[in-house]
Amino acid sequence: MLKQRTLKKVVTTVGIGLHSGRKVRLTLRPANPDTGLVYSRVDMDPPVVMKSEATRVNDTRMATTLNEGNVKISTIEHLMSALSGFGIDNCYVDVDAPEIPIMDGSGSSFVFLIQAAGILEQDAPKRFVRVKRSVEVREGDKWARLEPHEGFKLAFSIDFGHPAIDATAQFVEVDLAKETYMSAVSRARTFGFVNDVEMLRSIGLAQGGTLENAIVMDEFRVLNADGLRSDDEFVKHKILDAMGDLYVLGHPLLAAYSAHKSGHALNNKLLRTLLDDPTAWEWATFEADANGPVDFALDRSTTI
Repeated sequence: MLKQRTLKKVVTTVGIGLHSGRKVRLTLRPANPDTGLVYSRVDMDPPVVMKSEATRVNDTRMATTLNEGNVKISTIEHLMSALSGFGIDNCYVDVDAPEIPIMDGSGSSFVFLIQAAGILEQDAPKRFVRVKRSVEVREGDKWARLEPHEGFKLAFSIDFGHPAIDATAQFVEVDLAKETYMSAVSRARTFGFVNDVEMLRSIGLAQGGTLENAIVMDEFRVLNADGLRSDDEFVKHKILDAMGDLYVLGHPLLAAYSAHKSGHALNNKLLRTLLDDPTAWEWATFEADANGPVDFALDRSTTI
C-alpha cells in the first residue's frame, strides 16, 4: 500500500518574512493520518487554526495566503512545495507571524527541515486526486491547465521581456516519476525587480526582500554577486511555486500540469475549477508501492 506520510519529530526554524519583514518562528509537527496540512497562528490567543484547502486561499498578491476571517498566513507556497515534493500528507505548521519565513527564497531550507525531522510512513492509504478530463483557466495571454496523467509532471513557459531572463531557459518540464524534487526543483529562488520594490513596499509587501533571499534585477542584469544557480532558475522557480500552489489542495495530484505566465491567482483558480466539476476528478489509492505513480522513494539520496 502506498501510505500516507508525516514527520518523525518536531522541527523549528527562525527566519524573516519576505513581505512583512518580521522575524518569524516556524515549527513543523507530526500529525495523525487523515489530518491533512494544518496551519496555526500561535501568536494569537487562542491560536487561530486553518487547514490547507483551495477555497481558503483568498489573497494571491505576490504570494499564496490562507485566511480564517481577518487572520492570515501568507507566503506558504515554498513550504507547500517542499511538503509536496516529499509527499507529506499530514503535518501541523505553527507560525508566530502572518507569514512563513522566506529563508533563501527557494525550497531548499524547507527540504533541510523535513530531512532533519525525518519522514514517517503511516498505516493509512495515501489519497490522490486523479484528474479524469482536462481543465483549463485563462486570463488574457496567461493560462494554466490540468490534464489526465498517471503520475505528476509539470511544464511551464515564461515571457518577461527582460534581457536577463530572456537570456535563460524560457520553458521547462519536470516529471516527478523520473526526477526528484530535491534535484530538479528545490533550489530555484524567487525573483523580483528593483523598479517594483518601491511600489510593493508602498502597499506593505516586500518589506524583507534582500539579495540574500531573492534574485534581484535592475533593468538589464541580475544584481546578485553569485549570479544564478542554473540557466533555468527563473522558470524552475515558477514550477516550484506551482507545486506549492497546487498542494494547497491537501492531496497529491495525478495529473499533467502545464502553464504559460501563470501565477498564484490563476493556479488557485485552476484548482477551484477542477473541484467545482465532480466529473473532472476522482479519488485514487494504490494497494502496491510498486504501482505508485510518483517517486516518493525514501532510499533516494538526500543530497541537494
